[in-house]
Amino acid sequence: MTDFVERYGPWAVVAGASEGIGASFSQKLAARGLNLVLVARRAAPLETLAAGLRDQHGVEVRVQPLDLGSPDAVSKLGAAVEGLDVGLLIYNAAYSPIGRFIDIEVEEHLKAVAVNVHGPLRFSHYFGRRLAERGKGGIILMSSMSGYQGTAMVANYAATKAYDTILAEGLWYELRGRGVDVLACIAGATLTPSYESVTDDIPSKGLARPMPPDEVTEQALKDLGQRPSGASGRRNRFASALLSRILPRSAAIEMVSKETVRLYG
Repeated sequence: MTDFVERYGPWAVVAGASEGIGASFSQKLAARGLNLVLVARRAAPLETLAAGLRDQHGVEVRVQPLDLGSPDAVSKLGAAVEGLDVGLLIYNAAYSPIGRFIDIEVEEHLKAVAVNVHGPLRFSHYFGRRLAERGKGGIILMSSMSGYQGTAMVANYAATKAYDTILAEGLWYELRGRGVDVLACIAGATLTPSYESVTDDIPSKGLARPMPPDEVTEQALKDLGQRPSGASGRRNRFASALLSRILPRSAAIEMVSKETVRLYG
């Protein structure tokens, strides 16, 4: 724990912290002794989470409500963290309109690009500079197995997640010489409130069975500093090898898309 705080503390920023994976990351970092800046669009769930973390772990927690897809998100957060020694950024926020691509209004697709692409780009650039200057720290960008191949019903979201993976992998190489660890955490289906709200028939077996958020985040914190990207969970690591290395690309697209059409179509 002491080594973790020394490398990635004393403060961490968790973007997209209000529930699910982001809340799980916040719990695990607070348990390790890091102070936190929690960022998301809605203030109320952040305040509730922050109060619990303060009481349970005795760490300092600040709340910053922000639209992470807005062009001024970084400047507003920069003002909020001025004077704080931030050693870790976790960008978990994502927006995923679900449905057939042409049935979704283009404004919704552009919102997904703003949150899932522009957000990680801006935050990684801002905090990447800060961390490189201090000579140590880490960045975790949350990605998705949907980004391994084209995926029906979430075609644009999958494309944004492919961007996140590739960005993190490039930064892993560029920043490691400056003491900064970067990881793309590639999650499969995860049992979050967002997933449950859009999935009527949650798979209970097979590769599509969702993982608990705590398993995803624990694996990511273990992978940070060890590899440029990693799929969470043994089943997902098997699926990632199958999809990206073994199956022909058309077969991988069909395999995944049949499941997403079944779930969402």
